[in-house]
Amino acid sequence: MANGFGHRRHREWLEHLDMPTYVIGDVHGRYDLLSALERKIFADAVGLPGRKLIIMLGDFIDRGPASAQVVGRLMAPPPNGFDRICLTGNHEMAMLSYVDGEIPLEDWVALGGDATLASYGVDIPRLQRLYPKQKKLDTFIRTWLPDDHVNFLRRLPILLDTPKALFVHAGIDPDRSIADQQDDDLVFIRSRFYDSAQPLPKLIIHGHTPIRQAEVNGLRLNLDTGAFHTGRLSAARLWQGRIHITST
Repeated sequence: MANGFGHRRHREWLEHLDMPTYVIGDVHGRYDLLSALERKIFADAVGLPGRKLIIMLGDFIDRGPASAQVVGRLMAPPPNGFDRICLTGNHEMAMLSYVDGEIPLEDWVALGGDATLASYGVDIPRLQRLYPKQKKLDTFIRTWLPDDHVNFLRRLPILLDTPKALFVHAGIDPDRSIADQQDDDLVFIRSRFYDSAQPLPKLIIHGHTPIRQAEVNGLRLNLDTGAFHTGRLSAARLWQGRIHITST
C-alpha cells in the first residue's frame, strides 16, 4: 500500500526557529480535544513575546468522530498572533490515495476512513445499498468529498526542517541523510527509527507511534498519546532551548 504514494512531497525549511513554538500530536478526528488544547496554548502564549508558531504533526483525520471539522479548523486562518504549519501524516496520504484511485475503499476504511467519511455525511452501508456496484460507489464518494479540503491535504508538506529540530509525522530513517529521506519512511517508520542506536542528526519531533505519555527520549520527542481513544492530545512548547509538554 505504501508504494502508491509515488511522487515526493514538498518539504519545508525554516532558517530560524526563534519564536515560541507549539507542536501538536496526532488529532485523529478529535475536534473537541484540539479545541481544548488550543485554548491551553492561547492561555500559555499570552505571557510570551512576539508571534508564535503552531506545528501540526499530521494524522488529523480517521478513527475519531470529527475529521471534517478538524480539517476545516486547520484550513481557517490561525488565531491572531499565530502562524501555523500543518504536516501530512500517513492517514492524509491514504485518503488521497483512495481519492486518486490508488487504493480500494476497504484499505482506507481499515485505517478508520469510515469515521472520516461519516464526518462528511457519508453513510457507507446506506450508499452500498444505493450503489451496489463498487465503481459507482467510489465515484459518488470521490465526488462528494469537498475539493477545498482535498486540495488542502494535497498541499501539506511532509517535513519541516530547522537548524536544531526536525518536525515529521513518523520519524526518519537513521541510515539516511535528511536530504535523502524517503516519503514512505517519513510517514510510516516505527521501530527502525524508534529502536535505532544510530546517532540522530538533531532533535526529531514526531507522532505516529502511540505512547502513554509524551516525553523526550534522547533526540526523539514523540507527541502521539493516542488521542482518539485515550482522550489525551499532547503538545510541546519549544522556547529558549527548553521543552514544556502539556496534554488535554
